[in-house]
Amino acid sequence: MKILFLGDVMGRSGRAAVTAHLPRLRADWKLDFVVVNGENATSGMGLSGAHATALFDAGADVVTLGDHAFDQKDMLTHIANEPRIIRPLNYSKAAPGVGARVFSAKGGRKVLVAQVLGQVFMKRPFDDPFSAVDAVLRQYPMGGQVSASLIDMHCEATSEKMAMGHFCDGRASIVVGSHTHVPTADAMILPGGTAYQTDAGMCGDYNSVIGMDKAEPLRRFITGMPKARFTPALEEATLSGLYVETDDQTGKATRVEMVRQGGRLSQVGPQ
Repeated sequence: MKILFLGDVMGRSGRAAVTAHLPRLRADWKLDFVVVNGENATSGMGLSGAHATALFDAGADVVTLGDHAFDQKDMLTHIANEPRIIRPLNYSKAAPGVGARVFSAKGGRKVLVAQVLGQVFMKRPFDDPFSAVDAVLRQYPMGGQVSASLIDMHCEATSEKMAMGHFCDGRASIVVGSHTHVPTADAMILPGGTAYQTDAGMCGDYNSVIGMDKAEPLRRFITGMPKARFTPALEEATLSGLYVETDDQTGKATRVEMVRQGGRLSQVGPQ
């Protein structure tokens, strides 16, 4: 199976990059399944129902959220009516929606998608991500109920993301990090057959400070004083993510490639 994960979509520029590039990539790379992290797609803070629809129209099969899952208030009701949107597993138990679900890909193959929030350096205390993921992977083993599984590990600390990769090695097809908006150069297949990257990066304008217009972040770092709100940078965005091929029988990864399309970063992806 050919699977593409796209990192945090950042504001209008990021949405434009997904709309511009994803339909072509689905066709050229003959993708079977696409997961997009959309938690910053609306003004850099959360995801609206309308913008979620735009990501699906561009070719996403599933959209994951993150710690900003419900910054856009209409998502509280929209997620209950849109099963293709996944919020974090270990978010508040009172939150609407679910943190893991099995979806159908081409040919009737089943794909598990789950998202979990880390605990290290995060602003709010969340439930243990490891026990949450463990329960889901036990319920849906690869090669059994699902042909492939993807875990979106949404957190700050690289060490916590790497620990999750090794924790899931051999039990998940893909463990990929999101949240920091900075792509890491460590895409690999772990010893047990799990494709891993610490952070897929963002789909956003890299002439920025993690997707935000540079002026206000620079002012705050230099002077320590805020003057205005953060606003997403609006120049051409780079589509950033991870491409993985898996074995349908075992669910294990057979190929992994970092993805960069458009914008300022060097262009990489499967050839």
